[in-house]
Amino acid sequence: MSDLRIQGLVKRYGKVTALDGLSFQVEAGEFFCLLGPSAAGKTTTLRSIAGLERLDAGRIHFAGRDITEAPVQGRGMAMIFQAFALYPHLSVRENLAYPLHEARIDPGEIDRRVREVAEMLRITHTLERKPGTASGGEQQRIAIGRALVRRPKLLLLDEPLTNLDAKLRHDTRAEFKRLHRETGMTMLYATPDELEALSMGQRIGVIRDGRIVQVGTPDELFDSPRDRFVAEHVGSPRMNLIEGRSAGDGSRVLLPFIEIGGGPWASALRQFPVGTLILLGFRPHDLAPAEGGHAHGPRFPARVHLTEPLGDVTVLDLEAQGVLLRMVLPEERAVAYREGDRLEVELAIQETHLFAMDTGTAIR
Repeated sequence: MSDLRIQGLVKRYGKVTALDGLSFQVEAGEFFCLLGPSAAGKTTTLRSIAGLERLDAGRIHFAGRDITEAPVQGRGMAMIFQAFALYPHLSVRENLAYPLHEARIDPGEIDRRVREVAEMLRITHTLERKPGTASGGEQQRIAIGRALVRRPKLLLLDEPLTNLDAKLRHDTRAEFKRLHRETGMTMLYATPDELEALSMGQRIGVIRDGRIVQVGTPDELFDSPRDRFVAEHVGSPRMNLIEGRSAGDGSRVLLPFIEIGGGPWASALRQFPVGTLILLGFRPHDLAPAEGGHAHGPRFPARVHLTEPLGDVTVLDLEAQGVLLRMVLPEERAVAYREGDRLEVELAIQETHLFAMDTGTAIR
């Protein structure tokens, strides 16, 4: 049975619909990520689950019971916000203990839980200090500890790494994964950052305009995006999307720089009239300089427009008949190319995707 079941949530703020029939499920003990751009409905979703928003429609089931109308304190969950929201006048120990004092827990039990959480999060050395004297990473762990000390069954995390620098974000991602592994707690993590979602989420729900577009593992979303929106928001650098039309016997695609066929979408494309406008998508990793006489996919000429070294890999911006494409190469191969160089590139045809121009839906 799913630990958390969200069914048809609707939330309106005046004329603005923040949630528009949102539905998904989170399994017990799962690390589930909500991935979507700003204003997609991520924060409203978490606040609704926590009981901080009153819904216009829909039901929320958690741990086998309907909690749609349940009070905040009775839901068995805790939420961590973007801002750390620590009490500056209290010590770290007092910040951690505060929720337990509010719940009238026995003082001995409070001390034991605070020590336990502080050791787990490696913040024991900060207990007698004020939060303002702690580093950004320590403050983040203190905020996490204040949520964990209540021993929630579900932890809701609303873009908790937004205020951290790049190194701290990396370290804290690892901390969350360790925490999930050691506690087995169900976690629901909202983020606009695909790297966070792909590196931490066991499954990911892509959210757009208050609705779930697709749910899947990182590999499922990367390899089989259900529509253009998912294709554009999962994978870095972003997928190349090229406008074209069906051609030949209806199973081929005519692009500005080449006509191709034999893709995994060929039979599905035949169901559309010849000349139908479509988008061809392929990852920058599925484009490579053509080598040798045996082709593994269609080839076409291109010119290097720009190079972007990223350490062990380099992104090459290519131009083919006025169309800009991106290709990713290992650094040792990329050093052979400079801006203005001309080359022949080969496309891994079996890794390509087709999307309907009007709806953005994948053609399979």
